[in-house]
Amino acid sequence: MTGAAGGLRIARLANFVTERSGGLRTALRHLGAGYRAAGHDPVLVIPGQRAADETYPWGRVVTVPGPRLPGSGGYRLLAGRRRLARLLSDLAPDRLEVSDRSSLRWTGRWARAHGVPSVMVSHESLTGLLGQWGVPDPLRRPTADRLNRATSRAYDRIVCTTRWAAEEFDRIGAGNVDLVPLGVDLDTFAPQRADPRVRERYADATELLLVHCARLSPEKRPELAVQTLAELRRAGVPAVLVMAGDGPLRGALARRAAGLPVTFTGFLPDRAAVAALLASADVVLAPGPVETFGLAGLEALACGTPVVVNAASALPEVVGEAGLAAYGSGVSMAAAVSRLAARPEAQRRRAARARAEEFGWPAAVAGFLGVHGADAGRGTPAEVDRRTA
Repeated sequence: MTGAAGGLRIARLANFVTERSGGLRTALRHLGAGYRAAGHDPVLVIPGQRAADETYPWGRVVTVPGPRLPGSGGYRLLAGRRRLARLLSDLAPDRLEVSDRSSLRWTGRWARAHGVPSVMVSHESLTGLLGQWGVPDPLRRPTADRLNRATSRAYDRIVCTTRWAAEEFDRIGAGNVDLVPLGVDLDTFAPQRADPRVRERYADATELLLVHCARLSPEKRPELAVQTLAELRRAGVPAVLVMAGDGPLRGALARRAAGLPVTFTGFLPDRAAVAALLASADVVLAPGPVETFGLAGLEALACGTPVVVNAASALPEVVGEAGLAAYGSGVSMAAAVSRLAARPEAQRRRAARARAEEFGWPAAVAGFLGVHGADAGRGTPAEVDRRTA
């Protein structure tokens, strides 16, 4: 079966997709919408609590019941190779796009056996994740290299969204890597979303409003945001912190933040409300050390708000001079916050927005379709001819 009007059917498999929010979910939706606008037929397969088959503006979404990953705070996995292989055969895709470099690696072999070109999208640094999982330093890089070689062999192409993410494939000599930055919604996330009423809800005119907007889970290192606030307050800086999002660490973070001016908003389902919060902040904190792109940080920049990021992540490459990088401690991040806040406000907000405008979703969609060999709009000329004959 092929996509509508001669387009490609692109089956997209993804694990670690949160039920309500997250950068991966955002990217999957924007890319899917772009594929549809280009005349293709994207079908997203994700794990969930119960089976579903629904159609959205970003394409068809097939939810397969999957087990929870212990200790992840709710992530589920696509499990059962036979069931997934049958589903893929039923979908009969023209292309396969996989957002998981570990448990779904076998799908690359499935695609090759069925003559389907395949792409794996690297959304995280495996070397960094192994460190988060407690793998000792001497074993971390050799283990990552071995697994990355297997991934490179399994798929026709590997897509990395930053040079930082591509480095671990470069060091093993993988020759099938493409660099395609993701994008940001420049309309939803914009400086004009700033709202004095939102700011007054959390801070007065004398206070520095910090925002951390991410899932409260171990890989995001949200405790660094609380430590940053504590260091600023210890130095006499009248800062306050808003933690927007939810996750398995919320209870522990609330205990850690006792006595500090920290507000936990929980999950904010309204994207406009998220944009208003980001645009009303003075500085946004993005302390995750294994981020390979960091959509939340880019959304803050689009709102005209500078970002302090973890120097161990890919975000320094993304934010450029519109933010500052600090290694993972409250002391270093607090110092970076102070340096950013010392810049003239109009200057730092102009720089943030200008940097975000370099990342648009249309360019990201075109880049991904180019990797799929579909940069002609609806597939390669030969594929279009075959389908319309």
